[in-house]
Amino acid sequence: MSAPAATLHAKRRDRLRELMAIDLPGLMLVVTDLANVRYLTGFSGSNAVLVVGPTSAGDLLGTDGRYRDQVAMQAPDLPVVIDRDTLIATLVRAAPTAYAVEPSLTVGDFESVRRIHGPPTVAASLVEQLRRVKDPLELAALERACSITVAAFAALAGEIRVGDAEVALARRLEQLFGELGAEDRAFDSIVGSGPHSAIPHHEPGARRLAAGDLLVIDAGARVDGYHADMTRTFVVAAEPAAWQAEVHAAVAEAQQRATAGYLPGAEARAVHALARATIADAGLADAFTHGLGHGVGLRIHEAPMIGERSNGTLEADMAITVEPGVYLPGRGGVRIEDTLVVTDAGPRILTEAPRGLAVVG
Repeated sequence: MSAPAATLHAKRRDRLRELMAIDLPGLMLVVTDLANVRYLTGFSGSNAVLVVGPTSAGDLLGTDGRYRDQVAMQAPDLPVVIDRDTLIATLVRAAPTAYAVEPSLTVGDFESVRRIHGPPTVAASLVEQLRRVKDPLELAALERACSITVAAFAALAGEIRVGDAEVALARRLEQLFGELGAEDRAFDSIVGSGPHSAIPHHEPGARRLAAGDLLVIDAGARVDGYHADMTRTFVVAAEPAAWQAEVHAAVAEAQQRATAGYLPGAEARAVHALARATIADAGLADAFTHGLGHGVGLRIHEAPMIGERSNGTLEADMAITVEPGVYLPGRGGVRIEDTLVVTDAGPRILTEAPRGLAVVG
């Protein structure tokens, strides 16, 4: 890790300390959620525990021997405990005082903390609160992941043919992510054709594309741990039927109106309502069956969530999706999704690519 990156992670821990001073005065915090550990330290191993103290002198990172070299490279500014029984070894080494834990901690690990340091306080999701707003290092990774995603979609669209299996298209798209520089896919790629396009999270299978199918592809690349998310809908080897064009037009208008509402200070539920009202005006309200969007970052779904029950307002430098959809069981569905960044000057779309109902194959 570069010195500037290490400094940035240290600043993130200091920001967490500011929240701890208000919510957890005098307590140490045990961080076991791996995305949160990575956010606060830069360490990306699959086994880690971080103790954050009221001052930086109390900070301690634990992992096991598989990651001895990796943790030294990724978190050079932190003292590290290397032990197969990572949580217990780290807690034994940490300061003997009162502790708080993340709400995601398992019952077994909670008992380990209680046994060593007494009954812990269950903290609010403080790190997730920090992660809602992205810093420049995070935005750079998201921009790269989204750029790769856009390029891979464009390349795949030129390769699609009648008779291709859904699963083959999903695997080819993921291959393109790797060829273009991604470390992995961001999530299990969704490819739904024909009636399967009406299943929002369809798992691609053996069904082969037929002329006239709607084809929904929802996927993203991952770069430096950060997840892109993009959906486009196509028609296979035929001009769109009237009903397909009408549904797509309604979703496209809903997405355009909602995107314009992604501004600092906007209420999350109000932005969702913009999309829902547009789709309702087209007589399709019952076919829009999910929320409008979600935050993206070190997880593909993270705060803030954009839906009818969402609380809170949007802030500058939040990275969020906007993805209205309409799903007609047995016929087909349409979804258009972009990842964007909220800014004072208006939403900055990271997955900028044509959104029309293009014919492929």
